[in-house]
Amino acid sequence: MKYTLFVLLVTSFISIKAQNQNISVEKSTFGIQTGFLGIWAHNETKLTNSIALRSELGLDFGAFSENFEESVFVFLPAIIVEPRWYYNLNKRVSKSKRIDGNSGNFISIRTTYHPDLVIGSIPSHLNFISDISIIPTWGIRRNIGSHLTYETGIGLGFGHLFKEKNVYIKDINFLALNLHLRIGYRF
Repeated sequence: MKYTLFVLLVTSFISIKAQNQNISVEKSTFGIQTGFLGIWAHNETKLTNSIALRSELGLDFGAFSENFEESVFVFLPAIIVEPRWYYNLNKRVSKSKRIDGNSGNFISIRTTYHPDLVIGSIPSHLNFISDISIIPTWGIRRNIGSHLTYETGIGLGFGHLFKEKNVYIKDINFLALNLHLRIGYRF
């Protein structure tokens, strides 16, 4: 009887351990997302069972006004690399919640580069300066049905403007905010 109970406990432990090892982010997932400030195409590639590397190409929306008279609206190309740690996958599975499409809570380090390009027209006396930002971010991603997703995140970090010749910039370093709310389609 003791031997049977021991074998049953060991088998249960091995089974539970094996199930936890199968809990993982997806090997690779592709999608598009849009929010009130742009549109992006993304890929997430599995690095470990709980870490994925997200890469994005997109267009960030920008608006500004000179002397509050005429507003200018432009799109800025964005290149984003973001390692994400999905820290609650085991908890979601234990509560019978979905983790497909990397649905879960995450902590990331979002690195965004805006090259010196503008899609749209700006006055000839203005010059867009390229920048980079590195922002630690907390966020969530959830599924709506089989292919639709929504995602939100918030973070505060560091930004840097790349100074150009003959351009005066008072401060090339700045505080950067990542506040996003997106809806998307996963392929």
